[in-house]
Amino acid sequence: MSMHRLLVETPELESDSPSLSKDAANHLRVLRPRDGEEVELFDGAGRSRVCAFEGGALRATGEVLLSPRPAALTLFACVTKGSRWDWTVEKATELGATRIVPVLSERTIVRIAREEREAKRARWMRVAEDAARQSDAKWLPEIMVPVDFAASLPLVRETKCFVGALTNPPPQPLLAALEKSWAEGWRACGPAVFVGPEGDFTPDELAALCGMATPVTFGASVLRAETAAIYGLSAVRAFQDSRT
Repeated sequence: MSMHRLLVETPELESDSPSLSKDAANHLRVLRPRDGEEVELFDGAGRSRVCAFEGGALRATGEVLLSPRPAALTLFACVTKGSRWDWTVEKATELGATRIVPVLSERTIVRIAREEREAKRARWMRVAEDAARQSDAKWLPEIMVPVDFAASLPLVRETKCFVGALTNPPPQPLLAALEKSWAEGWRACGPAVFVGPEGDFTPDELAALCGMATPVTFGASVLRAETAAIYGLSAVRAFQDSRT
């Protein structure tokens, strides 16, 4: 049976007798650990520590450990509706995405008013926190406030980005593009995957992206946007892992 895990602030983790925040204390009550049972605390920034549950409180039994930061991997994805986007955030966290950039393109069905975007980001962070607890992740991804398509382009330029796109002539498969880019020396530039909305990019959006990103295909099947995002992340992360 896996160890219970609690996401806490760094000072709580570093204390030998941690005094938990309200959220962490509530989560501990839900877990209902038995006396003597071990609980792992982690702060989402690489630190973790094992504690024992004794008499209704936690006592540190291990040292603070620092896990290395995962290799950079950014997901640019046009926001999908409701639970589909939550699912994307959850699975991207499990796969070790280090940054998630929610994008609102011209054909994105979901529209988010500017004054609501920070609240949306906070909600998605809670989804990521739950996913990290379940998947034994030590680092939380950075989730950005949703950005309009044009505002995403400067961020794309900072990465080696692969965009799922229909172009003429047809683009190369993602794995082939990864192999070629690796041979050309993109190791120092963090990779990224960009996935469009269900209605695809507009011609102008696609032209802008293809001027700074590598168009690729995600296979012969027509994938939903959220499936394409996970396909792309899985392929890039597996490729990274095979080279380390």
